[in-house]
Amino acid sequence: MTLLQPSPLRGKKDTRTVGRNFQPAFLIAFTLLMTTGIGIRLAYLQIVDGAKHRLRAEANRVRIIPKQPERGTIFDRNGQLLASTRYPRSVYLWPMAHTKAGWSVVGSRLEKILDIPKAELEKQLQEAGPNSSSLIRIARDLNEAQITALKEYENELKDVEIHTEAVRYYPHGKELAHVLGYTRELTPEQLTQRRESGYRLGDVIGQMGAEKAYENVLRGEWGGQQVEVDGAGRPIRVLGEKQAKPGNDLNLTIDLKLQMAADKALGNYNGAVVALDPNNGAVLAMVSRPTFDPNIFSKQKLTQKDWETLQGVNHPLVNRALSAFPPASTFKIVTTAAGLESGKFAPNTVLQTYGSLTIGGTRFGEWNHAGFGPLGFVGAMQWSSDTFFYQIARAVGGPTLIEWTRKFGFGEKTGFEFDSEEARGLVPDDEWKRKTWKMPWTVGDSINMSIGQGALLATPLQVAVMFAVPANGGYRVQPHLLKDNEEARSWREPVKMKPTTMKIIQDGLRKVITEGTGRVLDKPTLPPVAGKTGTAEAWQRGVKKNHAWFGAYAPADKPEILIVAFTEHSGGGGGSLAGPMILEIMEDYFQRKYPGKYQKPN
Repeated sequence: MTLLQPSPLRGKKDTRTVGRNFQPAFLIAFTLLMTTGIGIRLAYLQIVDGAKHRLRAEANRVRIIPKQPERGTIFDRNGQLLASTRYPRSVYLWPMAHTKAGWSVVGSRLEKILDIPKAELEKQLQEAGPNSSSLIRIARDLNEAQITALKEYENELKDVEIHTEAVRYYPHGKELAHVLGYTRELTPEQLTQRRESGYRLGDVIGQMGAEKAYENVLRGEWGGQQVEVDGAGRPIRVLGEKQAKPGNDLNLTIDLKLQMAADKALGNYNGAVVALDPNNGAVLAMVSRPTFDPNIFSKQKLTQKDWETLQGVNHPLVNRALSAFPPASTFKIVTTAAGLESGKFAPNTVLQTYGSLTIGGTRFGEWNHAGFGPLGFVGAMQWSSDTFFYQIARAVGGPTLIEWTRKFGFGEKTGFEFDSEEARGLVPDDEWKRKTWKMPWTVGDSINMSIGQGALLATPLQVAVMFAVPANGGYRVQPHLLKDNEEARSWREPVKMKPTTMKIIQDGLRKVITEGTGRVLDKPTLPPVAGKTGTAEAWQRGVKKNHAWFGAYAPADKPEILIVAFTEHSGGGGGSLAGPMILEIMEDYFQRKYPGKYQKPN
């Protein structure tokens, strides 16, 4: 019998694995390393990046509600109001409104009150995005019935706000439509292009005329409210406000009373009237017919009737003062300059005129079908003899005639502010004809061009620039609308003609009025006038319906006003149709400016 037995634990192997060798030290080091890393990261976020994260947090808590600036006012040269602002009431919604449970009630109620489909309201809100900080205008120009209805149901319309807003207003309506243009909400394409410039959904922008040309001046700077919002983005309280900066006012060179007189004189004819100060190119009046009411575009939505008035077959939105047409016999000013400056004709040249001339196998007729006998340059201008100028063009040739055409400003834009609306016109040459008609330039092309026909095209504004050259003694002016610098030298450059050439052109234009085709302006109600008629052959839907032109300036010895009248497809002559228009406009101008100096018109 054994008294002492070995313990069962003494021979059992130790199987523990945790806490042996270097494991505790490793775990301690790892824990310290992780704690240190987290501490460093927290310190970095709080100290180094703290300011940035505070701004982000602030941005989530604080939003800016933009406030649209008031557009600058437009005045004429005498301070008369041309475009201003009115303040109708409009309906706004928060962009997240359509995502809320009550939207079905709100949307349906707004659809009935505003007569706007609910789907269209939702589309506007979705385009803005649910996180947009801006209120979205869904309707403008509310009537009293709509205001009353919105207030009656205001308990249902929690996210609906009514505010007044600035809307463009044109007190003179149609008479200045093509000068002022109009404003309209940005199209989606325009918003994409201008978003970086600070434009927002629902912004209005100048779409035509002075409104478009001076958008950056008239627009102003946005202001807004700094608003604290809750976690759902709802405004809690206003923290601060930055006042919107209104746009700058504009003073145009337009004379409102002269503009009204020009519009009245043009009447119901399709066409244009342009009046300039020939010394510096300031545009005193610019009328285009047919016209439109720019106030239409201040509506929230255009009606079918509105669209029909704007999209008529006569294209009322087109500014005919900046559209190109054959300039007819007004162009004989350029042909005279080319002939005398070429050196091929002396100032005292006399040429026989005929009922027609056959050149290169083609017969070119005289407008009176008989000729005028022997004429010099002054007499040829006086009677607007076609066959006289045919002979000039045949002798000087196409290149010289084309060169002088371009010196007078044809074939390129004038530099007027309405760049996107202004046509370049066309000065055809050999290269153009070969490319377009696959034929070389011929003497017949020069002959057609010499009387302002053929492929030659010019705008009424370009024709006015041409008339300014003899009116101011030899300078090509840049027409402009902004009344900021009236010094003549800032707006003109010399054409560089010989004094004898200039004298012959001036004498010829004066003879047109006293003894020639423009005697309608030889009146005691006006100072001495110089000018030129023009009748361009044109066809409309297979029927011959000519264009009528007349350009004139006065007083002839020291001009202060130049007017070009143009009627499109009127079927009349320059002297019989366009001439009386200029008479009416000039009488208005001189009778107002110099009361009692000239005989009053009957």
